[in-house]
Amino acid sequence: MSIFRNRTATAAIVAVAAGALTLTACGGGDSGGSAKDNSKKKEDAKSQSKPVQIGDAQASTGPAPEVPGATPGGTMTVYQEDDFSHLDPGQIYVSDGKLLSRLIFRGLTQYSEDDKGNLTVVGDLATDAGKSSNGGKTWTYTLKDNLKDANGNPINSADIRNTVERLYSSYITDGPTYLQQWLSGAGTTYRDAYTGPDKGKHLPDNVLATPDDKTIVFNFKVAQPDLPQMLTMPGYSVVPVETDTKAKYDTAPVAVGPYKIADFKPGKSMKLVKNTHWDPKSDSVRHQYVDGFDISINHDDEDQTKTLLADQGEAKNAMMFTGQVATTQLQKVVSDKAAMKRTIQGYAPYVWQLNFNMDRIKDKKLRDAITLAIPSSSVFKADGGAYGGEVANSLISPTTPGYDEAFDPFSRHKKPNGDIEAAKKLIKEGGFEGKSLVYAYANTPVRQQQAVLITTALEKIGLDIQKKEIDGATWYEQVGKVNNGLDLYMTGWGQDWPSASTVIPPVYDGTQIQDGASNYSHINDAHVNSEIKRISQITDTAEATKAWAELSKYISEKVNPAAPMYYTKVFQIFGSNVGGLRYSSDSSYVDVTRVFLKK
Repeated sequence: MSIFRNRTATAAIVAVAAGALTLTACGGGDSGGSAKDNSKKKEDAKSQSKPVQIGDAQASTGPAPEVPGATPGGTMTVYQEDDFSHLDPGQIYVSDGKLLSRLIFRGLTQYSEDDKGNLTVVGDLATDAGKSSNGGKTWTYTLKDNLKDANGNPINSADIRNTVERLYSSYITDGPTYLQQWLSGAGTTYRDAYTGPDKGKHLPDNVLATPDDKTIVFNFKVAQPDLPQMLTMPGYSVVPVETDTKAKYDTAPVAVGPYKIADFKPGKSMKLVKNTHWDPKSDSVRHQYVDGFDISINHDDEDQTKTLLADQGEAKNAMMFTGQVATTQLQKVVSDKAAMKRTIQGYAPYVWQLNFNMDRIKDKKLRDAITLAIPSSSVFKADGGAYGGEVANSLISPTTPGYDEAFDPFSRHKKPNGDIEAAKKLIKEGGFEGKSLVYAYANTPVRQQQAVLITTALEKIGLDIQKKEIDGATWYEQVGKVNNGLDLYMTGWGQDWPSASTVIPPVYDGTQIQDGASNYSHINDAHVNSEIKRISQITDTAEATKAWAELSKYISEKVNPAAPMYYTKVFQIFGSNVGGLRYSSDSSYVDVTRVFLKK
């Protein structure tokens, strides 16, 4: 997260957020010329590894604090590269979906964020971040008063039950699976324990109880101290039972947040207008300053940057969602003092990596050779350079607790642009000369440029690379298929909250392999699987952090399912009439909950 993923993310996080989505990471190139590099550094990333605070009922009570200088009215224009791959909350696990979710959806909890990026979990639909009992195995939530969806239907505990139970349905394939696994079994076994509400059956009360219209009780087999953070994810936003159209919900969801979808032309545009049933008194984190958002799709980073930098006409009232300052425009932006005043920067949690489909690339020596050959420095410069990222030495980000900058199994510090000779030696030793591999990439300008850099390097070491271009809007859905017919493909993943438990299990647990899951390399290593199970039971945060870090090193050194390429930074520019701009440590992009038009 995601992939989110946060992938937001993010992350979906999405992670997420990455195709050009990230799980999406994104741009910011070499600063070029004489412009000083004022991009974010690893020291800035450390602040995002701080523990999240838990807010009380007062912190969860709306309205949200006013943004200084905010004025109501007007329509915000949004430039977006790709279409939204999903609109059903249960299917959202990438960064652009997370930003949209913050405007139209709500869940039991959400993050409140201050100007320093410090995060506090507060109650969103719930009165607080949750009450824990039974040694952390039981969590109880109480819904706020007078909650309604965009159709005016009251929201009660039955809607929360529906939200949870539908996640087990066969049509939910691409969202997070933390809650389902915590309630009903690790890996993919949760689907065997409960098949979903489609046959008229509910989760038993000893798993999920709704004793009255306002109370929800989660019962876990082991303590789950991170539940409040997990429930902030878009994938757990409420889907009211009265309006749940099941598989069709992905094209026409019902809003609960401050805005709702008034018009959607897939692949072209989306129009958001105010949700008149949203009550600011019930929401401590969101605002409804603008009258609506006009989201225009098919604007790549180059187009977005040029348009916003020119700052003419509608562009004055325009913003990026997950777009980045394009590499080719970087020098112009950083050299323009006036333009820099309408930019934001942040060190995102995403790691872009080259996945090896281990069902097809089974020899570790070949995987190691490819990893050594990757020209990471050139690859991240194509995606923004100093303002867009830096060479990655590890599969976990500097924003993640347990990151070790000294760990460098593939000599990224000494040879950031690859070691062709060392790679050639392994190719020769393994007899891999001339071996044919399929390299897939998204049909976006940045990924196309990176494809040339990567495939050229792999051809230099003697491999026969067949390139396959895939629609960026459905990138993660395509590479997320178990039988995807591909050998090599990039994905970006970031922590869903500050813990490696949101990186290693979803991406490297072999028991989670299924269509739509985030184990893109299909790693299924017995030691890794058993360690994930063991570490997941550790309740001491410091001990768990150390154990996750050690396991991450084992994965890279002993298995190598994916080659780390670069960490990501965010550098975005906006129209001169856009106010309330702030980088969000939660979404890893602009904080969309507080933007307004100045005049």
